[in-house]
Amino acid sequence: MEQVLFIVWRESVEAILVVGIAYAWLKQSQARQGMRYLGLGVLAGLLVACLMGAALMSAGSWLQGPAQDIFQTIMVLVAAGLIVQMVMWMRIHARSLKSELEQGLASQVESANYWGIAVLVAIAVAREGSETVVFLYGMGMAQLQSGAIGGFVLAALVGFALALATFGLLQLGSRFLSWRWFFRVSEIMLLCLAASLLVSGVERMIGLEWLPAGPDPLWDTSMWLDDSHGIGGLLATFAGYRAWPPLTVVVAFVAYWILVLSTMRWQRQRLTHRQTTSTEEASA
Repeated sequence: MEQVLFIVWRESVEAILVVGIAYAWLKQSQARQGMRYLGLGVLAGLLVACLMGAALMSAGSWLQGPAQDIFQTIMVLVAAGLIVQMVMWMRIHARSLKSELEQGLASQVESANYWGIAVLVAIAVAREGSETVVFLYGMGMAQLQSGAIGGFVLAALVGFALALATFGLLQLGSRFLSWRWFFRVSEIMLLCLAASLLVSGVERMIGLEWLPAGPDPLWDTSMWLDDSHGIGGLLATFAGYRAWPPLTVVVAFVAYWILVLSTMRWQRQRLTHRQTTSTEEASA
């Protein structure tokens, strides 16, 4: 349930951030008529996310036996991929997110296209909500199937409450919590969570006989750090640690971090090059 709480917290903060930026800009610009469309956009975005959740649940219930196992395996891997994609996207757009959103709002207000505001906000909220739905489905289907729906819902509600509290602290300024710190720490946690989902997906593929396990287990560290409880259990949940991993899981885990770190390095180099080019052009 810790995974559910964390994902709802992180994604809700992003959604609240978008709505908060739009609300503050409309209020400052005295575009009061846009407030109504802001609310409509939020409701529409939430509706899209709920419909997607219902569709996933229906598909999971409709499929039976091996087909259901295959579907859930695919969703776990999709969730891992989406988390990585989201982190990489935010690394590029986090600094310009506010200005880009405000420019879009200004364009709609200038043309008196208030429905455009609703669409703009709906897309942003639906994106965050849909990502959350996919993540939760990938992580929580086992809990839902075991009847632990109450704990699942409670974790989601606590995560949303924490998101509201976090946004409040972030709005108070860097004395309490800075946006840069929030994005950096949550970025690391999200990448570790994606690794955990990847490990789970690879284990499922081994169970489906899509992949060979290789030497299994490759090692046994349960004597020092068991992955079923305590710190080991927490690392298993959030980072993909396994005390008895097969070779294929280890290879997938190492390959994942090599790819992620290489991509982050490439992004950093490209951003540095772009900033250097912009400085040189400005000087010229």
